[in-house]
Amino acid sequence: MGERLGLEAALRAGRDGGRKLLVPYVTGGVSADWTEVVRAMAAAGADAVEVGIPFSDPVMDGPTIQAASEQALAKGATPVSVLDEVRGIDAGIPLAVMTYYNIVFRAGHQRFASDLAAAGVGGAIVPDLPLDELGAWAAAADDAGVATVLLAAPTASDERLVAVCARSRGFVYAVSVLGVTGERAALADSATVIAKRLKAITDRPVIVGVGISTPEQAVQACQEADGVVMGAAVMRRLLDGAGPEGVGEFVAGVRAALDRG
Repeated sequence: MGERLGLEAALRAGRDGGRKLLVPYVTGGVSADWTEVVRAMAAAGADAVEVGIPFSDPVMDGPTIQAASEQALAKGATPVSVLDEVRGIDAGIPLAVMTYYNIVFRAGHQRFASDLAAAGVGGAIVPDLPLDELGAWAAAADDAGVATVLLAAPTASDERLVAVCARSRGFVYAVSVLGVTGERAALADSATVIAKRLKAITDRPVIVGVGISTPEQAVQACQEADGVVMGAAVMRRLLDGAGPEGVGEFVAGVRAALDRG
């Protein structure tokens, strides 16, 4: 697998080979060595990495990722600086960015999409841009070869989920539980329910995120899903000083648990 395959092709190849997919998250610019964190996660067995472009009002994110965004912004991180650093990572796996529509809008759809492509980014997650208002951005992203990953909420109707799956590219991001990102003591039952609903209607990789906190929860979510996104659990370790090596060890532990099943 690698970036040459593109985000969806790489994830499909892993899934079709019997692998459960692991997509950890890091906030771009959170530390001087954040690009080394991406490389460490790739070396530890991540199938793709989600890079957050920090924003001052991250409505989907809980305290941990909010704190990471604030730290990155305080260090001077901007969309331009994060993408400049992304360009040099060459981790050997696909990268997707996660950011908010204000940043996309300010840059302009075509410019932002082309900037992502030029940086080697294979996908974009814009959680506050709903399906009904996606048109202009999605068209620009498609033209640039950037996969627009859509979120599927556990409260959505079957009809809505069909529409989300049809328009999503790269993978379908199954939201495990209503609420903001953050670590949770137990996996919500809704995580496996939404994954099962989505798997029944799409062949695109279905990856569950929000609140997946431990290797055990990742394994539980993957009983129905093709993989997991892990954000707050990774970022808490990074904010606590774990560094690339410590984050790599955590990701390697999750990878080993997923491989064991």
